[in-house]
Amino acid sequence: MVEPKLIINFYAILASIGAGMVFGFLWYGPIFGKAWAKGMGLSSSFAPSKKQMQKAMVLQVIGLFLMAYVLAHSGQIWRPSVWGLGEDGGSPLTWGFMSAFFTWLGFYVPMQFSKVAWENRPWKIFFINAGHDFLNLFIISTILAYWR
Repeated sequence: MVEPKLIINFYAILASIGAGMVFGFLWYGPIFGKAWAKGMGLSSSFAPSKKQMQKAMVLQVIGLFLMAYVLAHSGQIWRPSVWGLGEDGGSPLTWGFMSAFFTWLGFYVPMQFSKVAWENRPWKIFFINAGHDFLNLFIISTILAYWR
């Protein structure tokens, strides 16, 4: 039986965490922050406390670590080279995109649909969150694909 030879680069995982934090700040800050807050029913003057922000950032770092660690595994498992079956073909950008797209389509989009259905979230929030999810996965998957 052939064992896969996965390459887990913890520097790439750390870079992915940093990139995910910056991207999340931009997406839910200057890019879509006001639209997201309005869609969630928050006032424009809402500001979380320092304690809430610290808790949120710690949880975000943990979540990004888990995401990057799992993507480092699942993004490689489809590569022929991991199984000793030849060259991978395609660029790291292609591998990053495919890993992100199918993870997003199969896991993130259904969860966002459930939030619209069961939490009565507006479609505007669906598109903001689903857009963030895909681009965040794409950024992380691409870092991992290039830096393995």
